[in-house]
Amino acid sequence: MRLGRRGEDIACEYLLGRGHTVVDRNWRSGHLEIDIVTVDPAGLHFVEVKSRVAPAPAAPEENVGYLKQRRIVTAAKRYLHSEEKMSHFGQMEVFFDVFSVIFEGEKVEVNYFPQAYIPVNV
Repeated sequence: MRLGRRGEDIACEYLLGRGHTVVDRNWRSGHLEIDIVTVDPAGLHFVEVKSRVAPAPAAPEENVGYLKQRRIVTAAKRYLHSEEKMSHFGQMEVFFDVFSVIFEGEKVEVNYFPQAYIPVNV
């Protein structure tokens, strides 16, 4: 759990440095979760963070497959349909991003994939 938290902290710092404002972290609705929600001039970003320790058998972002994407989209719909969120973000463009963090000793490799996927039938 600490690894994931460190990865999310790094992702937040990275996004803040690129003009994002962090709106929520670890937002939950039942069994669904969104790691980070940010807003920037382009719109609202739902960011999934994947953290791994090297050597990783596959790139962390590859673990955000179709089923995980569906769960995030479902969570995003719940997020946007709450009355409070709808009044703030209802007219914004929505993006689904992935952020990967690989820890290798003291070295940290980050990769940000804005608009990593576009959900169908949202």
